[in-house]
Amino acid sequence: MKVDVGQRRARLGVRHHLATAATTVQEVIEGVVALHATDPATVYLSAAARLMRPAVAEVEHALYQERICLRLLGMRRTMFVTDLDTAALVQHGCSADVATKQRRLLERELGQQGHPENVPEPATWLTEVETAVEAALHRLGSATATQLADEEPRLRQQLRMFEGKPYEAIGNVTSRVLFQLAADGRIVRGRPRGTWLSTQYVWHPLRDWVPDGLRSWEPDAARTELARLWLRAYGPAPVSDLRWWTGWTVSQTRSALAGVATAEVDLAGVPGLVLADDLEPVPVPEPWAALLPSMDPTSMGWQDRDWFLGEHRAALFDRAGNIGPTVWVNGRVVGGWAQRASGEVVHRLLEDVSSDERELVEEAAGRCATWLGGVRVTPRMRTPLERELAA
Repeated sequence: MKVDVGQRRARLGVRHHLATAATTVQEVIEGVVALHATDPATVYLSAAARLMRPAVAEVEHALYQERICLRLLGMRRTMFVTDLDTAALVQHGCSADVATKQRRLLERELGQQGHPENVPEPATWLTEVETAVEAALHRLGSATATQLADEEPRLRQQLRMFEGKPYEAIGNVTSRVLFQLAADGRIVRGRPRGTWLSTQYVWHPLRDWVPDGLRSWEPDAARTELARLWLRAYGPAPVSDLRWWTGWTVSQTRSALAGVATAEVDLAGVPGLVLADDLEPVPVPEPWAALLPSMDPTSMGWQDRDWFLGEHRAALFDRAGNIGPTVWVNGRVVGGWAQRASGEVVHRLLEDVSSDERELVEEAAGRCATWLGGVRVTPRMRTPLERELAA
């Protein structure tokens, strides 16, 4: 069975709520499995591009009042926001592996850099500090990193970070220990201090933030269910895209897919997979356009992006492979956008579009500008076109 580019773009538009707006934040998240959250602004901008009535308060209500979604470290050691059911799959199917690798690395660095009188046995030292930090957090109810370091002074043990990199620095081990506790699913990031653009999170014990905790899964079963969710949202696609998105090994990917009923399809000469019950074509939606933020889940959903990105990679990606703000029309990227210092939203088309499509883009840009209301958002991952437009 062949699936052409037009059908893949139709599925993208409909299932990712770009052609058909969602009514709730949870519906937005279900459509894309998880929202990228390395840059806090991405969560809000991605939701706004898909919601029928976008509002910062709507996202904050889901995250911090209802607590029906959770910010956690997941696939490829990247921050995501997803619903609680999917968060459990991510925790057991991805985060646990990340936590194991990061613990090994931190213990080695503590052994190499920590003063022997302060860190005689790195593994024991780390376990003791983690236990003390978690106890302090339970005692306080919630706390910032600085407050936790006041409670547990060993968090101020220094390490050389990113040795050999241009951004090498000496810093406290605080963030690394909190990172470890979060990756292990013991603590979570709550509401940040400041605005919705802030990265200064207040930490909470997981069980206090989500009283029932996250559902327990066997790792293999969690990966199978996560693969099923991804194929529903992003399929049909090559197996290599799933492996890249999750950060799994070849063996883990094969094992996960063995538990999913799939069908093989031809994607313009490239073998791909689709769920066995998802072979019927998706009707082509009404024409649409959208301005998506840096690291949007649709832009980052596949490793092979040629079928929607075209020849625009150089302008729209940074050197680390992160995609910046993009302009979409009917399932393909046609340009990029940015904000000037004044907050004005500006965009540039990188290919010819019809007059009707240009009008849709202008409307999408207007919606984005209205929603932002002059608030200036500067992506953490800056790309050549975004920098040029912002200037």
